[in-house]
Formats: sequence, C-alpha cells, structure tokens
Amino acid sequence: MTDQTADIVVVGAGHAGIEAALASARLGCRVLCLCTNLDAVGNLPCNPAIGGTAKGQLVREIDALGGEMARASDQACIQFRMLNRSKGPAVFSPRAQADRMAYRAYMRQALEKEPGVSLAQGECVEILLQNGAVRGIRLRTGIIYACKALVLATGTFLGGKTFIGDVISRSGPDGLAPAEGLTENLRQMGISIRRFKTGTPPRIDGRTVDLTEWVPQCGEEGFFAFDGAPIRNRAVCYLGWTNGETHRIIRAALNRSPLYSGAIGGVGPRYCPSIETKIVRFAEKTRHQLFLEPCGLETNELYAQGLSTSLPADVQIEMVRSVRGLEQAKIMRFGYAIEYDCLDPLQLDRSLALKSVPGLYAAGQLCGSSGYEEAAGQGLIAGINAARFVQGKVPFILEREHGYIGTLIDDLVTKGTDEPYRMMTSRSEYRLICRQDNADVRLMPMGAGLGLVSPGRLRRMEEDKEAAEAEIRRFENTHVGPAEQVNGLLRSLGTDPIPSGASLRDLLRRPQVTYESLAAIDPGRPLLSPKIVEQVEINIKYQGYIERQYREVEEQRRLESMPLPPGLDYSQMNLLRVEARQKLDQVRPRTLGQASRISGVSPADIGALMVILSQRKEEGIGTAHP
Repeated sequence: MTDQTADIVVVGAGHAGIEAALASARLGCRVLCLCTNLDAVGNLPCNPAIGGTAKGQLVREIDALGGEMARASDQACIQFRMLNRSKGPAVFSPRAQADRMAYRAYMRQALEKEPGVSLAQGECVEILLQNGAVRGIRLRTGIIYACKALVLATGTFLGGKTFIGDVISRSGPDGLAPAEGLTENLRQMGISIRRFKTGTPPRIDGRTVDLTEWVPQCGEEGFFAFDGAPIRNRAVCYLGWTNGETHRIIRAALNRSPLYSGAIGGVGPRYCPSIETKIVRFAEKTRHQLFLEPCGLETNELYAQGLSTSLPADVQIEMVRSVRGLEQAKIMRFGYAIEYDCLDPLQLDRSLALKSVPGLYAAGQLCGSSGYEEAAGQGLIAGINAARFVQGKVPFILEREHGYIGTLIDDLVTKGTDEPYRMMTSRSEYRLICRQDNADVRLMPMGAGLGLVSPGRLRRMEEDKEAAEAEIRRFENTHVGPAEQVNGLLRSLGTDPIPSGASLRDLLRRPQVTYESLAAIDPGRPLLSPKIVEQVEINIKYQGYIERQYREVEEQRRLESMPLPPGLDYSQMNLLRVEARQKLDQVRPRTLGQASRISGVSPADIGALMVILSQRKEEGIGTAHP
C-alpha cells in the first residue's frame, strides 16, 4: 500500500537526517523524514556537546550555509567555550555543552514547523528502484512511500549491536531498537558494506560525586550562530584524572573486554579510543584526563568524558569508583561499545550521491564518519543535492578551499577511510583561510545563492565585511611618529620603540600588540563590534601567511581545471604503478586535482597522467568536461 508521495524521503532523524530534511524542504521539495523512534529525533547519544576542535568550524560552516545545528546548539547551550585559545586563530574552535532534552526538543520542533517536512515513525527495509533509479521505499509494516530521491542517514542504527562485557544485544544507541532490514537490500543493490564501531562512557549520578576533588572548567561568553546572542553560562564542567589503581583494574579485566576477546569485529575510531585501548596503547602513562559534563539542567546525570568502555558492568563500577571524588559514585547508564553497518564512501561522488544508483544519497556515519558535526555537514550537502537532483539542477559541490565540510567530503569520497573518520584541523591544508570566525564571509554568499540564507542575513554579513575592510585600510593609512606616548606604550607592551614613523598596521603586526592596546594612540578609531575587531586583527597579523595560502589555492585550482575523461581505462596505463591504476579505477576522479589526493596515487603517477593526457590531446582524443 502506498501511503503518500514525497519528492524526497530522508531515512533517519539524527544530525545528518535533520539537516538533509530541512535543506531539501527549504529548497522547495516535499520531504518525508522517517525515524525508527520519533522520541529520538535530534538525540545526542554520546557526548552532550556540540563543537570542539575542528568540529566547531563545521558547525559555523553549517550555519553560514543555512543549516540548523548552530541555532539549536545556541538554544540548548548551558556552557560555551572557545578551545585552543593558546594557539593561533587557525585552530580556534567553539564548543557548547548542550542540554540533551532541550536540543532534542528544538530539533523536533524545527522539523515539525517546517512546512515542507512530514515526520513519520517506521523502519525502512527496502529501497524500491525503477530502471535502476530510486522510486520509493518499503517499510517493515509493508507501507510504501514513493519518492524521486532518497537520503540515507541511518547513523549507528543499521545492524546495530551493543556490547557491555559479554552482554551482547541487538540494539541502536541508548537502548533504542536497531534497523536490521536494510543492510541486505543494500548488498543486493551491489553496494559494499563494512562494519565500524564506536563507544560511550558510563553516565554518573551527580549527587554521588565529590566535585571538590575535581578542577572546575568554567565557560565564557560566545555563541555559534552568526546572528546569535551571547550565551549565559549556566553549568560548570570538571576536570579530573584516572590513576594507577584505575589502570590496574582495567588491565586485570582486559580478558573480559569484547575489544580484546574478539567479540567485536568492527573497526573503531583511532582518535577517540576506549579507556581500555588507552591503557594498552599508552602503557607508560600514569594517568589519563577525564571530564565530568552535565547532560542538562533538569537532570543529575553526568557524562564521564574519557572513560569510553565496553567492559562488563561490575568492572565499570570498580573502575569508576577508583577515581578520586567518585568513590561513592552510582552509575545511571553503563558505557557500551556499538557496532553498526556503513558503506564504503568511495562509492559516493562529491555530491554524496551513490554513483551506481541515480537519486540515492548518503550522509553521516553511514558514510564512515564519526561525530554529530561531521554528520550534520554531510546531511546538509546531501539534502541540498537531493533537492537539486529532483529539480534537474547541477550538483552543489564544496571544494576543499571552501571549508572543512568540503575537506571532509573530499577526504571520504576520494581517499576513503578504514576507520570512523573524525575531522581535525590538521586535515585541512587551508585551515588559516578556513577559520571558524570567517565562515560567514566564505559561505554565506553560497547559502544565499542556493536559497537557504535570507537576503537580510547576507546583507548584514556584507556590512560587517565592508566595515572590517575599511578599518584595515585605515590602519594601513594611519601613521604615528616616535613620540614618547607611542614609544612608551610599545615599551610597556614588551616590544621595541620605533625610531621613525610607522603605520598602525605595522605596529599591529607585532606579536605583543593587539588592536585594543593601540587605542591610546589611535583616538580616531570607529566603534566596532568585537567580531569586526577580530577580523581586522587576524587579517593584519597573518596577512603574509593568508596570501601564501591563497596562492596555494590557485595552484590547486590549476590541477582541478584539468579534467579526466570518465571513460579512461586506467588498467591499460603502463606508465602508472599497479596500485595507482587500481585506486584511480575505483574512485574515477573527475579532475587531476582530485586524482592527486587519492591514497596510493603518487606525484610520479600524477606526472604520468599529465603525459598521457597530453598525448591524447596531440592524437586528437578529446577530454570530457569535468
């Protein structure tokens, strides 16, 4: 029985599914968003926080493109912090501790208020095809939903299995039911499936904790959405450490850990290991950092960041109570590892479409990534492109130099991943020009062009940008002489006095000097917002590095402008190494630039490809459009 027809069906209402559904609907499509449990829309099953190192950049970019995560985070935020303040602005990363219930309520309401979105509860077990293209889905109940495009955002539910010691359950996160019917259907469609795993720590009753043994971590003023208001910090997180006794308990129970007994076959995240893995891998360390983080304002539940584990429940109790301040702790939820099915992202193109199935898109942990923010960024792009597919428009592609979302997607579909992919600042070669503070300047014009950012919002960004540029010009053209007031100020700041005249720009370039510290010798300065001041200071201080990075972008664009014909037979190219032939044939890169980023394709292989393309051109064999 066909219940209804939609332009687009989104399977999943986690972070990827929400952004996909909202984006598609806001672009004019009728969207059905399907969830196995409507009470879990927007759930934060692991860490009750949004953002963090590199992830905060993703959230700001989602906001700049017209997504929802930043607004939801600001509404649910109970503590805000800017991480990496001791480092350069290229790696400054906003992070918000979120109230889990408030975040879920906001996202559920956002979907229900969106005119083009319908929410429904059910489990998709089959993708219906017509002539090889998506035409609908069938639920376990037999209900059929017809559609023109489909976005799969199944998170960790697909084939979900949880482990607490030798207690193994078929389950999604937070004890929710898994989605078990779709994996075999995907395999039958010729889609390669793999098995990944992730984990969570125990959650502790805050009433049973002695926080005097922990170091308070207070928040600061800030917000995610570019037109947001400063957050009122209403919660405190706490820093602590494991100890020798904790490590002894864990080592003694390793034979009971499914990670080491062989019960878990899925590949886990290298950059977010379990406490068991930390103890084994870093045996020389006498302690590991822990954080106690509130799950919300209306609950006593604390998240024990750093204690991710799949150890048996009795060991978890002993392990937790070995930590100072947790001697009387009561566990409200035991930590668990979860295995789930996902697909090889090399089967996707950069629009997040399955290459083999027209109208089918994937986003989030199904694509091999980990993290709420990575999922939301992919969901936004998948939703945009599903809508554009339905409307007969060309795909929207974010390049690496456009931001972290572009880097994330390009890494997944070009390099693939053998473990849950986590975004890090080091993954972006353009991180100085792709900062969290300038995501609006970089991406809002694109969001407005798509129809996801309002003209008013774009205009406010442009006004701020023009104000920053005007102030940079003023600093370049305003000079001061070697008067005692000037040199006295410089000496007080710990920098050399000037022997002759200098511009304010030259003074601000000195490491010891800030924009605010020059106020005493700059009486003509305009009144500017902190955001504009930040832009002025960063662009002046790092001008040389920024210009060099833009030159690198131009060089990469040269390679991206060299198309690779889709019909190239790499297997016959004897100039290439065997591994390069195999990888190029698997990925089918669109351009020489994309080919250069494939793991296993060396600079020598790229040189050989350039020779082959040149020979084809001389022989009159045309190249296809990229």
